[in-house]
Amino acid sequence: MKVLRDFLDKLHPHFTEGGRFERLYPLYEAADSFIYTPGEATDGAPHVRDAMDLKRVMITVVFALIPCFFMAMWNTGYQANSAMQFAGGSVEGWRGALLGLLGYGGNPNSLFDNLLLGAAWFVPIYLVTNIVGGLWEVLFCIVRRHELNEGFLVTGSLFPLICPPTLPLWQVALGISFGVVIGKEIFGGTGKNFLNPALTGRAFLFFAYPAQISGNMVWTAVDGVSGATALAEAAEGGLQAVMAVTSWFDAFVGAIPGSMGETSTLACLFGAVVLVLSGIGSWRIMLSGLIGAVGLSAFFVLIGSSTNPMFELGPLWHLVLGGFAFGLVFMATDPVSGAMTEEGQWLYGFLIGTMCILIRVINPAFPEGMMLAILFGNVFAPVIDQMVLKFHIKRRLQHVQG
Repeated sequence: MKVLRDFLDKLHPHFTEGGRFERLYPLYEAADSFIYTPGEATDGAPHVRDAMDLKRVMITVVFALIPCFFMAMWNTGYQANSAMQFAGGSVEGWRGALLGLLGYGGNPNSLFDNLLLGAAWFVPIYLVTNIVGGLWEVLFCIVRRHELNEGFLVTGSLFPLICPPTLPLWQVALGISFGVVIGKEIFGGTGKNFLNPALTGRAFLFFAYPAQISGNMVWTAVDGVSGATALAEAAEGGLQAVMAVTSWFDAFVGAIPGSMGETSTLACLFGAVVLVLSGIGSWRIMLSGLIGAVGLSAFFVLIGSSTNPMFELGPLWHLVLGGFAFGLVFMATDPVSGAMTEEGQWLYGFLIGTMCILIRVINPAFPEGMMLAILFGNVFAPVIDQMVLKFHIKRRLQHVQG
């Protein structure tokens, strides 16, 4: 490694001010800091000295997402293999040729076959997301002459997980471009965006191209096969319709149609433990979001409805269906777009939990709800923090004056 260190040190003068490649310094700095820790360090007061820098924060979040990556590939393959076994069909095009070379057998009971087929759909979306999004990050850093940081690692990991497997790759590129440029870079880049970039990109695709990101035809990676999500079934026929297509345990594990990485509450629980223990994710937001969702869904079950079957769906089902768990653990807890004050985090999380259930139940035409609930919470997070700060200032003034 000393040879590599010496090589990078030799290149350094060419990328600093006055060097031949001065404009490309962000690329050099990104490569250097990715391989090695930064060469600068504080050695005295009043600076905060902490081992948890931006790089470690982002890598920890990506580590917490590993079970969701696994489920994204396994469940995508499982849903497709099950559909092909029941309705017939095969994998066409370059995917079919590649899978054939790798020994794919199409058995939904085979872990290898499910992971292999799922990877054939998930990996291209993941690569396009990170290549296109990374290029936008590099471009803005070069223009602004800022250092290229690791902020995109999480966005580049979250966005593929909230996409359906059949989403066209050009729409993947367009969605992540909108999320990075409009949701983040125009506000100043990492640490200055008030909306979650991954959700911003998905919201753009949802309203711009609804046929490719919603409905019953996009969740199963088999041509001509319709596979409604459990929440869509609930919107049509209530609790009995959901129980007819899946069990609570299968929904908890994640063996149901949906966006590739957000179906498994079990995988999200692993991520929640990692984020809470590392201090990166706010347990206050997670807990208050859970309280809000459980409380409002229980209230709807209590009052009932003769015309809206979604009122029948109890709290235990809401927690394992759709993207509730994934959004609450990995997106609502975004330290940049979420509330920062401790009291504000309670209100922020509660707002997201209740808004999600409110959208799901009151508007059955849009049975998911978590995406809009988090974006709604992002918009109000600065207001919530401002209210908390004003309250503290007012209370302290009263204490001093008293």
